[in-house]
Amino acid sequence: MYLLELAGEDDAFAAREAAAVATGVARLAPGLATARGVDARTRGLAYTHRASEYVGRTDPDVASARALLEAAPIERSGTVAVRARDVRGLSGVDTQAAERELGAVLVDRGFAVDLDDPDHELRAVFSTDACALGWLAFESVRDFGDRQPTDRPFFQPGSMDPLLARALANIAGAGPEATILDPMCGTGGGLIEAGLVGADVFGVDAQSKMVRGAAENLGHCLTAARSPGGLPEPGGWHTLRGDATALPLPDDAVDGVVFDAPYGRQSKIANQPLEDLVAGALAEARRVAPRAVVVADRAWDDAAREAGWRVTDRFERRVHRSLTRHVLVLARAEG
Repeated sequence: MYLLELAGEDDAFAAREAAAVATGVARLAPGLATARGVDARTRGLAYTHRASEYVGRTDPDVASARALLEAAPIERSGTVAVRARDVRGLSGVDTQAAERELGAVLVDRGFAVDLDDPDHELRAVFSTDACALGWLAFESVRDFGDRQPTDRPFFQPGSMDPLLARALANIAGAGPEATILDPMCGTGGGLIEAGLVGADVFGVDAQSKMVRGAAENLGHCLTAARSPGGLPEPGGWHTLRGDATALPLPDDAVDGVVFDAPYGRQSKIANQPLEDLVAGALAEARRVAPRAVVVADRAWDDAAREAGWRVTDRFERRVHRSLTRHVLVLARAEG
């Protein structure tokens, strides 16, 4: 069993992303979840900070955490450090006091403390109604600030931030040996994040300047020299100009599709009603992939179902006062 420390304030969304790379994910308390199995892909999650080997759960106070650790078996050797965290400030626990108390327990059990480079790190995470302990196994690579849309070679307003783009790519199935398609790739931000967790990525866009710009951005980001530590080697990439409603791909050509649908009432690029564009793109996505993630400024549930998709999850992600992004997670319906 593993303890997951979730990021952000939307635990349901964070847990859904985690479920793309972990098994048996279940929410435990605000900011916390458990999983039956995790692996190194956890390092590529956007909304999970850490995965730790689960020790146990108790009440959210230092005395209870100490009692839990005193009773727990510890089958490891080497130096240790204790890191305590108060999730979103919800518990009001003195984390420094928690670290001292739990560190004292470990010293009493014969461990040497090394705060700078320990062999093992004990995580003590306090939330509103629970404290969970775990031995750190994986920590996510937090380099999203290095890839802001304005810092890429090609930029257009409205580009999605890398954190959300990574989460959507993960939910769509990005990872080593997977191929991810974005049929409305724009500047390529979503494909960059999919590629950085090891997926081969394929971008299509109706505008030539977007195809060229996405290629420039992908070439800039998806190189081995720029691969963040702890993540797989970046996947390969390809872009071309095309129509999202008539993709130049055979059936079942890719493992997942992710796209950010145009916002507003009309698709100016395709010169057709937005409803027709999205419906056609959803139908083509179902033809080429078994799963998809669609982001838009409205809910496209009915259009997705009409195109043969089953809506497995839906989320609303508030961007600012005048924009809420609707996220649909889709699985190909049988029949």
